[in-house]
Amino acid sequence: MRVLFLSQRVPYPPNRGDKITTWRLIERMRRQHDVAVIAFAHDDEDREAAAELGKLGVPTTAIDHDERRAKFASLPLLLGSTPLTLGVYGSKALQDAVDRAAGSFDLAYAYSSSMGVFLEPHPQLARVMHFAELDSDKWRQYAERARWPMSWVYGREARTLLEVERRIATRFDENVFCTPLEEAIFRERIPGAHSLVLRNGVDLAFYRPKPERAEPNHLVFTGVMDYLPNVDGCVWFVREILPKLRERFSDARFTIVGSRPSREVQELARVPGVTVTGFVKDTRDFLERGALSVAPLRIARGIQNKVLEALAMGLPVVGTTSATQGIEGGAGDAYLVADDVEKQVAAIGELLAHPTRAKELGARGRKLVEAGYDWEVTLRPLDALLDRLAKKR
Repeated sequence: MRVLFLSQRVPYPPNRGDKITTWRLIERMRRQHDVAVIAFAHDDEDREAAAELGKLGVPTTAIDHDERRAKFASLPLLLGSTPLTLGVYGSKALQDAVDRAAGSFDLAYAYSSSMGVFLEPHPQLARVMHFAELDSDKWRQYAERARWPMSWVYGREARTLLEVERRIATRFDENVFCTPLEEAIFRERIPGAHSLVLRNGVDLAFYRPKPERAEPNHLVFTGVMDYLPNVDGCVWFVREILPKLRERFSDARFTIVGSRPSREVQELARVPGVTVTGFVKDTRDFLERGALSVAPLRIARGIQNKVLEALAMGLPVVGTTSATQGIEGGAGDAYLVADDVEKQVAAIGELLAHPTRAKELGARGRKLVEAGYDWEVTLRPLDALLDRLAKKR
């Protein structure tokens, strides 16, 4: 079967959350099917990645995309009922590329609702909408935490985007989510549409424990650092939690590892004990040197790759409910959950004060992901989905 894959960003190399998932999906599909990609290229790195995908046998059409300019150009949409998301990711060039290619494929697979819109004119294709999580619900969470006028903007986006998600979900052959929780939210808000769960996984051979490298009282966070949930979580941690920890552990330090740190994140580096790395080629070096990994996200949905990777590295993990809710089982045994400042300080302080207990927690975390989050296991339902749609068509 010939599969056309659409994504908001060239799905390679797997060095950030969305690229990790999209590349794994493509890698799995191409074992039995021919796969081609149409995606936005946000920078030179994406354009180079598209060429590299071609060399790997995945023909990739990369459409240049200036997200900052697109955001500004989409502002007039606030006067109507179209989601800003469709303005930011709307593209005649990408639509033309899809329209030209559609006749040569049997199935189209869209990663994110904004990419699903490009497939609406092509009902002749088998169509899969990989939501991962409902973006409309993400905007709802943003609205609850923001002040006016952004609370109004985010709330409007949640309402208008939900209508688009509902339209796509009821017309496509299948809708995919990354956790049972996300699927439950979908079924509540868009009842009657088909859905299934494809959990994210982790590369257990790539992320392996090296406890001998751990540095005492070293806390690590990894993630793309211009993404609002990551920014909000790190600012909260540095302003509210880290000072209390340093009262007890004067040498406690916090390293924020991730590309494109916002100005607000860069300013955190002025706080004693805080390091902001910016882009690094391999996050494992910092995870290996961490005494534990923190995931203080107050806005989150789905499975957090940062948590899976830390668990795979054998790091003890302290995260919020939002950051860990996508992981089935293990709370309190394979990782710790703490949602307010005092509980965060208590949980982290206990692990820093008792390194042996921390290592035991990390070992149980590694066993958890070995048992249920190997990519080879989590993506098995994808094989069955593609086979079913191939037979249907």
